[in-house]
Amino acid sequence: MALDATTQNVLPRRAMKAEILDAETEFRLACAWRDNGDEEALHRLITAYMRLAVSVARKFRRYGAPMNDLIQEASLGLMKAAEKFDPDRGVRFSTYAVWWIKASVQDYVMRNWSLVRTGSTTSQKSLFFNLKRVQAKLEREAREAGELLDGAALRRRVSEELGVRISDVALMEGRLSGGDFSLNATQAADDEGREWIETLPDETEQAEERVQIQHDTELLRGWLRRAMATLTRREQLILKARRLSDKPRTLESIGEELALSKERVRQLEVGAFAKMRKALEGQSREVRGLLN
Repeated sequence: MALDATTQNVLPRRAMKAEILDAETEFRLACAWRDNGDEEALHRLITAYMRLAVSVARKFRRYGAPMNDLIQEASLGLMKAAEKFDPDRGVRFSTYAVWWIKASVQDYVMRNWSLVRTGSTTSQKSLFFNLKRVQAKLEREAREAGELLDGAALRRRVSEELGVRISDVALMEGRLSGGDFSLNATQAADDEGREWIETLPDETEQAEERVQIQHDTELLRGWLRRAMATLTRREQLILKARRLSDKPRTLESIGEELALSKERVRQLEVGAFAKMRKALEGQSREVRGLLN
């Protein structure tokens, strides 16, 4: 059944006119698609249950998504169900398909609810689609019992009712409490007010920070140069190749170049590194003495 050429009213009317399959016919069509790839059988199966997809899609209209889009997503879930359905399990296709249809529509609603991602975990989905209903039920029950629920108590009961964390309840309340707005909108009602984007902190490095970073970098480079000067040329070569290179060389390759064994290269590396550490520690103590 084509979806791109339908309007909000035409597709539901067509779906309601589709044939109703009995269990035997449904089984035969499902087997023909699964075993033989019979696309005509698949089309007939999907068309017959499009009314189910429309019915599920209608339940999500209150979230503000266009009805055509909801039906489109529901039909995708229906087709996914037809691909996965195993008629030998003894379950009617409608029972199996409703889960896929609902999941597809829920994912679409959550993707399009806000520019900021609303959630994707099982607990977040449960809260998104059930929070308002459960809150209303709990508040009604509290009134009937003569109780007065504050925000914290209500969140705790919602948490217990849905089996989620209280922090997740509070987070979802915040996400559902307001919609998106432009950072270029003005804070005041008149055109003179500054835009919200102007209140965001500047996370780029400031001039003072750049100067300090440059100074510290040059200081460390100077320490490193002086420490390297305490080493022999052979020790410098080994340490640069092993410790100061983006792609460290192997002991074997350095040994071949210097006509040394791997073990001797390793010993020279350890000794050179100990010399550098001692030199750097000495420079660090010298700087601390000057500062004190």
